[in-house]
Amino acid sequence: QAARAALRERFLRLLGRARGKRSRFCLCNGLRLLADFGAADVNGGAFQVDSLQTPLGIQASALLRSGDVLEFSFPLQ
Repeated sequence: QAARAALRERFLRLLGRARGKRSRFCLCNGLRLLADFGAADVNGGAFQVDSLQTPLGIQASALLRSGDVLEFSFPLQ
């Protein structure tokens, strides 16, 4: 249980550091998207992003379901 709590804390700190940074999202269907990371809901069910660049254009803001996201990354600096 302590290990689980430590991992949860690290994940939440990671989300805090990602806020406002340009992030890359890789989706299950193979799409790679760029967006400004906004926030994640408490249970990690969705990511709120701004300026989402998609093949069809740019969305001012959007929600990405975490079940559709294989990975996301952002610069640490």
